[in-house]
Amino acid sequence: MPMLRMDLHTHTFYSPDALTSPGRFVEACQTTGINCVAVTDHHTIRGALAMQNMAPFKIIVGQEVRAADGEIIGLFLKEDVPSRLSAEETVRLIKEQGGLVSVPHPFDRLRRKSLGEKALLRIVDQVDVIEAFNARITFAADNERAGRFAQEHGLLAAAASDAHTPGELGSTYTEVPDFDGPEAFLESLKQAKLVTKPASPVVHVLSYWARLRRRAFRWKPV
Repeated sequence: MPMLRMDLHTHTFYSPDALTSPGRFVEACQTTGINCVAVTDHHTIRGALAMQNMAPFKIIVGQEVRAADGEIIGLFLKEDVPSRLSAEETVRLIKEQGGLVSVPHPFDRLRRKSLGEKALLRIVDQVDVIEAFNARITFAADNERAGRFAQEHGLLAAAASDAHTPGELGSTYTEVPDFDGPEAFLESLKQAKLVTKPASPVVHVLSYWARLRRRAFRWKPV
């Protein structure tokens, strides 16, 4: 069965802190051999839909949702999920449209938007995937804690770049057999091989610049 190099947490410039246009995104994936991507922009699936229309490889429509308790990713979505709802309500809305629930960087001590263990335990029976390695996490122990949590609770684990710039794509990914649809995706993820490499701290400066150009220069994606 053909294998996929899959990245389950990425951003286009439809996220306010990202710089990658859909066109640059496709080029970067083709250069680095990534052939399956979940596009998970903040607050919207617009970037994922744009990628789906132009990419010659598999695209999973996703969204990184800012729930009241922290960030949750919906995969295989058909419409936007509102922000600022409870973790339970966010998960319910994802599941209602046939989506899957992934929890990104749950224990990152430097991100106020991480879900954390208390909220995660409230929804753990509805979680499909735990991000056991996020390339943008600064402290390795925070990724290790996520990996242990996945093992302790029998959850599927993935590695993701959390790419906000083209140069971040391709170093961290999850290698899985090909699949078609959410259920086959979960079966495929049981055979996952996690390929991991921490991102340079410079990427956080680039995200700051992305936010600044929107606020100060009123830049908008086209």
